Amino acid sequence: MRSLSVSVMPIESNPADEAPASSTVDIAMVLLANSLLRVANAASGALIGFYLAHLARIGLPMDAMIVGNLGVVTNGAELLFALPMGALADRYRPQFLLLGSALLGGFATQIFGITHLVTLFFLSRALEGIAAAGSASPLLAHLADRTRLHPAFRGKVMSGYELSLLSGLALGALVAGVFWEWMQTNAFSLIAVVYALAGGLFYWGARGSYKAQYSLSPLRGLLHAGTNPFLRKLAPSWIAVTAIVGMWLTHIAFQLSGPPVARQYLVGRFTPREAGVILLGYALVFSAGVTIWGYALARISRLRALQITLTAMLIACFLLALLNHGGAFPLWGRDVLVTLTALSVMVESGFTPTALAYLADIADQGEMRGAAMGIYSLLMGIGGVLGAWIGGVLADRMAFDGLIVGTVVLALLALAYLPGEPQN
Repeated sequence: MRSLSVSVMPIESNPADEAPASSTVDIAMVLLANSLLRVANAASGALIGFYLAHLARIGLPMDAMIVGNLGVVTNGAELLFALPMGALADRYRPQFLLLGSALLGGFATQIFGITHLVTLFFLSRALEGIAAAGSASPLLAHLADRTRLHPAFRGKVMSGYELSLLSGLALGALVAGVFWEWMQTNAFSLIAVVYALAGGLFYWGARGSYKAQYSLSPLRGLLHAGTNPFLRKLAPSWIAVTAIVGMWLTHIAFQLSGPPVARQYLVGRFTPREAGVILLGYALVFSAGVTIWGYALARISRLRALQITLTAMLIACFLLALLNHGGAFPLWGRDVLVTLTALSVMVESGFTPTALAYLADIADQGEMRGAAMGIYSLLMGIGGVLGAWIGGVLADRMAFDGLIVGTVVLALLALAYLPGEPQN
């Protein structure tokens, strides 16, 4: 097997690095579609969290473990289908895979609009997990292909992907809070419309997607990608960080709007609408950080960026712990903590776009672009399942503090297993 190398040193920008205007418009279109798809997916998940919190408030046996199990189902489905979808992205145009995934997500959500049965939450979330797997790998393969000749532009595009993902997630929580107070469980039917709109934008924006002509079969492509040493070195840190993401996304709505817990200031203090606004504010801060990192990645090594972001994550955990136990603090003290936390979040936001740029560099090394992105989705699914389960256990015993403890442990593991600087 020929040797592989990935440059992680700073990249100097030049005019040739900029993509043509037509490519920029198409990329913007698929990123908008991805944002809408994530709005729909996050809104569906948050609606479930708000509904279970409502049931818990009126005395029914709903707790963080049930929320965690639903997260396990969603991320488990994404995990199981990540590799097949990545392999398919090396054989078929991403345009059609993206459209099909959006329509599947809409169908899954529409189940609630027809039946309103709580027992179908698990089926719907499983189908939405499959839809997520069917959008992530083909879209990232498409973006990697469209930026293969523009290395500096790649950092901006991967930051844009992260922006579309995170803004969608946060807006989804806000939409869920508003829809829940307005329509209760009937709100699930409206989410299907958002999925359909995302599918149309995917089909339009990805109409110039590559027609894969790789010589490797899907199975051999996956094996080839899996043996890449740089991908293997990145895997433990990637799993740890995606576990953190999965933990917070699964449990934060329930913690903020569920039953109060003594001596924890943030638990059960907010209405669903207020929780949605908080998550929107978080997304705006995170988005500002990702935007800055999109330019910084052209001037800083991948490894150094990963180290900086994980250190900022640990600082954010310390500040959140102070805030969660700061009920007796004066208002100005809490404002200071919120400001410092926001600055830490802006810095920590660079981990995922940096890791994605690193992964796209790896994917350029052979006939494995879709397969490498499928492995990315697989690792993300593993992390999401672990995060949802670990968060359920910790939050059930320690509420919001449990999420902080879990984040600290996982961030330290991610730091310990960061990949070294590959040699050219």
